[in-house]
Amino acid sequence: MSAPTDLGVYLVTDPVLVDRHGRGVLGVVRAAVDAGVRLVQVRDKQAPVRDLLALTAAVADAVGDRATVVVDDRTDVALAARRAGHRVAGVHLGQSDLPVAAARALLGPDAHVGLTANTPEHLDALAELPRGTVDLLGVGAVHPTATKPDHPPALGVDGVARIARAARPLGVPFVATGGVTLDDVAPLRAAGAAGVAVVSGICAAADPHAAAAAYVRAWSGA
Repeated sequence: MSAPTDLGVYLVTDPVLVDRHGRGVLGVVRAAVDAGVRLVQVRDKQAPVRDLLALTAAVADAVGDRATVVVDDRTDVALAARRAGHRVAGVHLGQSDLPVAAARALLGPDAHVGLTANTPEHLDALAELPRGTVDLLGVGAVHPTATKPDHPPALGVDGVARIARAARPLGVPFVATGGVTLDDVAPLRAAGAAGVAVVSGICAAADPHAAAAAYVRAWSGA
């Protein structure tokens, strides 16, 4: 399953941030998708696996065919949700998660498999895999971000652009992630990003619909 070259705004959920305003993950996801977000990653690193599966299924059922839904880290959850008939496209994996080749083998050729890649060494490893193993790269962090305190040193827009140039021969689109602000959106698109992944900018907003719409407008240049 290949990713489109224009993904726009990619929402990554954060249960702690969304609860600041009492909306819950589903409320924020609905608001963001209503505003034009078309890709949602369900992320909750602290949830028991059964709770994460239930949340993933609920998100997928809530958005239907209006957005693509993937799960952060947990190939088992993505597989279980898909087998239960929910519209879950696949998984986004970090470098310490299940190897992407194993995830692809479990999920099948029609699934979405994303991978975080922040260094030339990550790209070298990706180049050794068969084409089609990975559909989408997540490159960042653009800026330091409290939503992922263990991220490597921030790359900045220029660093993301360097990784993007090195990744171009692999033919895999990428989204820029990690502390992405509205002011970053246009230069990241100019650097070749297929989209921008946003956590705090939407999840922590008092009005997630308005915040998501602002990112969507910034991406479209409106």
